[in-house]
Amino acid sequence: MKPVYESNGYVEQFVLGEGDLRFAVKDTLDVAGHQTRAGCPALADVPVAGQHASVVSTLLEKRCQLTGKTTLHELAFGVTGINPWSGTPLNPRYPALIPGGSSSGSAAVVAYGDVDFSLGTDTGGSVRMPAACCGILGFKPGFGVLSRHGVMPAQSSLDCVGVFASDAAVLRQAMTRLSVPVGEPLDALPAMAFISAASEDIDATLLNFLEQQGVTPQQAPLPDLNDAHRAGLTLISHENWQAFSPLLSGHQVSPDVASRIRAGADVSAEALDAAEQIRATFTAQVDALLAKTPLLALATLPELPPTLEEAADPLGVVNLTRLVRPFNLSGHPAITLAVAERRGRPVSLQLIAAKGHDGLLVQAVEWLTGRRQA
Repeated sequence: MKPVYESNGYVEQFVLGEGDLRFAVKDTLDVAGHQTRAGCPALADVPVAGQHASVVSTLLEKRCQLTGKTTLHELAFGVTGINPWSGTPLNPRYPALIPGGSSSGSAAVVAYGDVDFSLGTDTGGSVRMPAACCGILGFKPGFGVLSRHGVMPAQSSLDCVGVFASDAAVLRQAMTRLSVPVGEPLDALPAMAFISAASEDIDATLLNFLEQQGVTPQQAPLPDLNDAHRAGLTLISHENWQAFSPLLSGHQVSPDVASRIRAGADVSAEALDAAEQIRATFTAQVDALLAKTPLLALATLPELPPTLEEAADPLGVVNLTRLVRPFNLSGHPAITLAVAERRGRPVSLQLIAAKGHDGLLVQAVEWLTGRRQA
């Protein structure tokens, strides 16, 4: 693969299957007969996959057509989506902004309109983050809802296969074909609680949007949200060290990604235990809130998405995952939808539902976007 500095989101285009829905997949999911390179030069010469990832097989069997594999932030370990080796996709709707990572290409091909939907992976916001940057829908089902068989890395306590779509009707079709029950469209939106955790102007924008839809959520605290973000960083650091440290010996991993992988070697057993304790405490807090109200609402990103120039230092933007990463730690389903703009940049709302209620998030987005269109 030759270095590419700007792309439409694809690293490889081909056609597999026949059907009425077109989709693309992040290059961390196996496709039989094709390499899985994860945007990393260290994997440039890996053998082709012998079989499809489970979710890819399911979609091909359900009359979906696969159009290719998409670029990503190297080894799915970054939030900007910038990758000078496998390509940095142009953000179709906001060209000056980052496409978001790590599933940058999967977001871009949907925003371009090249496919009906796409698959990404979300370990610390890697579907919701690029969806928010590109102004489209990004859905992270609950942990374990979609199979990770044939997905890199093989082992993760945080990672989920997720789905991008430009509208809720297509998202419903994609989730139905993935055997995730959605249920009939809602006549009324269930009650929700709002968690104020972003910048003041973003929270005000989101509350104004909800008010325009006739929704007045109750304010609710989520005390360990920031601790959950940090615990998630600890766990992903440790798990990515375990998964990717063998790739560092050949010096073919980009310096910023390599340094983040190496940091995982220093995560102590005590730090892992503390992170797991926070996981348990935070999960209980979210469950308690969802026992009182079916939906939680908060910003997807705590700040407006940065420009490519503003994101030149990859470590300077890790805080952008502060509101998405906690729900990888807890394993709850989460979805993001763009609802407004500020200063020419998208503002996105994140909704959280109880475990096992993934379909409610699709129904809620249908209701909210249907009201907005009406």
